[in-house]
Amino acid sequence: MSFKNVFPALLFLTFAGILSAGTLSAQNAGSSVHFIDYQRSIPKVMDLLNRKEDTLMKQFQEKGLSWPARYVYIRSFKYDSQMEVWVKNTKEEKYKLFKTYKICAMAGTLGPKRMAGDYQVPEGFYYINEFNPRSEYHLSLGLNYPNASDRILSDSLQPGGDIYIHGSCVTTGCIPITDGQIEELYILAAHAKDMGEDFIPVHIFPVNFNNPRSVDYLNKYLQTFSEYAPFAKSMRTAFYYFEKYREVPFVMVNAKGEYVTEEAAPAEALVKVPNLEPVAAPVKKKPGHVRTERVNPIPEDDLAKAVDKLPEYPGGNAAFQDFLNKVSKESLKDLDGQSKAFVMVEYIIDSTGKTVYAKVIRGGNDTMNEKIEDAFLEMPQWSPANRTGAHVAIRLKQTVMVGAD
Repeated sequence: MSFKNVFPALLFLTFAGILSAGTLSAQNAGSSVHFIDYQRSIPKVMDLLNRKEDTLMKQFQEKGLSWPARYVYIRSFKYDSQMEVWVKNTKEEKYKLFKTYKICAMAGTLGPKRMAGDYQVPEGFYYINEFNPRSEYHLSLGLNYPNASDRILSDSLQPGGDIYIHGSCVTTGCIPITDGQIEELYILAAHAKDMGEDFIPVHIFPVNFNNPRSVDYLNKYLQTFSEYAPFAKSMRTAFYYFEKYREVPFVMVNAKGEYVTEEAAPAEALVKVPNLEPVAAPVKKKPGHVRTERVNPIPEDDLAKAVDKLPEYPGGNAAFQDFLNKVSKESLKDLDGQSKAFVMVEYIIDSTGKTVYAKVIRGGNDTMNEKIEDAFLEMPQWSPANRTGAHVAIRLKQTVMVGAD
């Protein structure tokens, strides 16, 4: 596909937000204070740089990368719970993979965010528009949701906002990673911004299209939600553009709010993708152990799809993190030959704040998973979710990292 005959509205929708943001960038450029120097003036960030910068430099050196990276590109895969960080130092270079982080939770389901309180992580093409060193989630990097597409397709009155990549490794409907990971990412992004990358791209895909198992899940999902297929295919096109060229795809938005980018892969069915990544190992089962079947006691239609206020663990996010750390520590003895495990737990908080359902949907082994499920079911009572003034039941997902760094 060529962009030569693209109509003017498509260009306007894409760049309207960038032009306004560019004004702020120009003002910053005129200042004598460099962005990284301003960050160093914040005690928390100064301490972070003193602790982490040398380690990052060594990691770059070991991978044959030049420090610091002038350009950073972030790819996140919702279903795979992974975030890739790509870097380069000149416009002519091809991006090289620096590191892959494990995302702590997959909030909501596949599909883009369309309204406030729907608990969906956005899918689409964004950039970092905020650095927050004083975040209650350790550190955070804000994304420009809603973007040009979201402003057309999302709820016109309440599209939602405040989407961040952040630390603390807890579910908030954003993109949570560990404190150590957000520290690295914050430093990388700060240096790139200091050297002129005002719009650090963050592309959030439904799945990693190189993982056949993830693509199979997506295809099964599309059998039920066929209206999601055009959006998923546009994301797939952008994914393959980067796979082919190792360059960030040029994405535009048409008058319908649809993403438009150049084709870089054949227009075959979603399921026909190359097996470029190893298929994840199956869940281990210990001989003689029969795992207790978990049954969701709340009908699907009675679970809130959107809320005005998320449920809260007693004591807040810090207390929930302590709970996760305890579960992780107690699960070490059940690793059964594994060095680490990333266990994804789906659980339901009912309208009274009680955990009524918990099931491991990925990772671990039968013994470990059953104990983790029991731990979630025995959590103290939460402050329940709220929707239009009433308490409602909601499904959440959370990763427990066992033996992870």
